Amino acid sequence: GSFKERGARNALLKLDAASAQRGVIAASAGNHAQGIAYHAGLLNIPVTVVMPQFAALVKVTNCRTLGATVVLHGNDLSEARVKAEEIARERGLTFIHPFDNADVIAGQGTMALEILEQTPSVDAIVVPVGGGGLLSGIGTVMKRRKPGVTIIGVEPENAACLTAGLAHGSPVTVTLSSTLADGLAVPTIGALPFAMLRNVVDTVVTVTEANIALAILRLIELEKSVVEGAGAAPLAAFLAGKLDSLKGKDVVLTLCGGNIDLSILDRVIETGLVADGRRWRFSVSISDRPGGLARLCEVIASTGASVQEIVHDRAFAGPDLSAVHVICVVETTGRAHIEKLGAALAAANIRVVG
Repeated sequence: GSFKERGARNALLKLDAASAQRGVIAASAGNHAQGIAYHAGLLNIPVTVVMPQFAALVKVTNCRTLGATVVLHGNDLSEARVKAEEIARERGLTFIHPFDNADVIAGQGTMALEILEQTPSVDAIVVPVGGGGLLSGIGTVMKRRKPGVTIIGVEPENAACLTAGLAHGSPVTVTLSSTLADGLAVPTIGALPFAMLRNVVDTVVTVTEANIALAILRLIELEKSVVEGAGAAPLAAFLAGKLDSLKGKDVVLTLCGGNIDLSILDRVIETGLVADGRRWRFSVSISDRPGGLARLCEVIASTGASVQEIVHDRAFAGPDLSAVHVICVVETTGRAHIEKLGAALAAANIRVVG
């Protein structure tokens, strides 16, 4: 379900017989763990994966189903990685880093070879950035095979470790915030990827959580594809207007992961609808006399908006006992529709208070 199996497979194939017999260990929140578990099973190599305690249950279950021994440890990926390296030393296992590993980076770079085969006219490639393994692999191949291709990295604002590293001149640790692109939630860019990226990446941009949610929604609606937040980051950059300079060019977006947590997909879609102006929540103060609510609904209906939820709040409506506070959630077609509804409410002397 993600590009991570490319690097996992390549790294496993590079093991000598003794190392393969002892086994491997990896630390990952999901995709690298699943890639290692899947291919280690195919190659009959014992595998252990250390996952943070917050890891999506579906990814934990998948790793176990694929035959991996799963260790849940730490509050984030950094703590899980420390534990994995500790176990590797104790048991003589080979630790396979998810991005700071030359064999893993080479495996990820095979995506660039396929892009050249399928889209030889490519002018630019937009790639999500977490630890930097995919971006450095694709960038290295492209700059060797077709140097004129523009290589662009995209990070969530809540985990912009490459942006920070480039500004500092070397990898630095950033404070992470919660992000829909959990596969990109890496506090420090890899040392090896960073050294490579400085020579092959042309631009790095960041995107908000709303941008990412909207990109996931667009891909579901237009491409009929469920893409996880990390994989949707390239489209998020376009929706945010960060890459308008590429208009009219042949651009490849690497939608490189589909392992979204289905338990939060409905919330992601709702967030995307809000970001797209297709859900609007507003509060109004209306008369508490008979007909007041009906009049509000008539105004909403007159614009073609659809009421999704409506809540009366008398206790906190203020000192005017003839008024009631009403919170409405409506379905609209976009920002222009919201403006139309707002104008209709104002024309009807219905005051929006929040």
